[in-house]
Amino acid sequence: MEKQKILVLIGPTAVGKTELSLLLAEEFKAEIISADSMQVYRGMDIGTAKPTPAERRRVPHHLLDVVDPDESFNVADYVDLAEQVLSELKAQGTTPLLTGGTGLYVDALLQGFLFPDAPADPKIRQELEEQAERDPQSLHRELQRVDPVSAQRLHPNDLRRIIRALEVYRRTGEPISLLQQKREQQKRPYDPLYVGLTRERQELYERINRRVDLMLEQGLVEEVAGLLEKYPSQPTALQALGYKEIAMYLRGEMSLEEAVELLKRDTRRYAKRQLSWFRRNKRIHWLNRTGLSDAAVLETIRDLWREFSP
Repeated sequence: MEKQKILVLIGPTAVGKTELSLLLAEEFKAEIISADSMQVYRGMDIGTAKPTPAERRRVPHHLLDVVDPDESFNVADYVDLAEQVLSELKAQGTTPLLTGGTGLYVDALLQGFLFPDAPADPKIRQELEEQAERDPQSLHRELQRVDPVSAQRLHPNDLRRIIRALEVYRRTGEPISLLQQKREQQKRPYDPLYVGLTRERQELYERINRRVDLMLEQGLVEEVAGLLEKYPSQPTALQALGYKEIAMYLRGEMSLEEAVELLKRDTRRYAKRQLSWFRRNKRIHWLNRTGLSDAAVLETIRDLWREFSP
């Protein structure tokens, strides 16, 4: 069976993916599938730099506003929904344009899960965390008994991953290393062309700072305040970048100026982590946007796609 060809546009936050994705989608008559772990949440618009209603009218978008902030949503949920969209687009003969900055979502969809998707079990997790407080080394010894492959790979002090591995074993009865192996053997029905966007570091950081300032002008503080009022238990979604910093200001833990500087710093650090993740993928064609016009980028991607999908 011929694999479905997908154009994939990735890169760090504020690099310029949104506008370019619109131009590409119009060029290739494509529909956009978001690969952003925070844009799935309804009501979280400004802080996630979600495409505007006008941008969504220009090009059909998928996997935006999927769940409320107090609903659980994980990578397995994302893959299930994205597979449905890709199947529909294939039936229509429409080119999919997958774009976003959540590398885990992109990799899980296109390459298969890099870890098993067994959901977290709070009771088991709590038992293991309590055991870690009493005798942290006992966790690694237990892992050596039930999953020697993972035990050899994980440092005895890497308690977070050891706890996750033991949690999966206790929940599924299978070693996490075996589940990983099964996932890696799965054949994915997709053939992606990866295009990655970068900019010179100083330019990217300036764009990040400007984006944060723009979010504030657009009403980020009011958005966060409204979400905190609607969801007072502060679900996981509201611990996201851009929300937790403003929430700290709203709770009186710091000034607005301090919260904004913290947000800019955290966003710069997040961009570095995104780039580190993506650079592991040797199939990505990297384009440095610094000094490169939209027309030049479009021409380059047009040539890549023509060669990739004749």
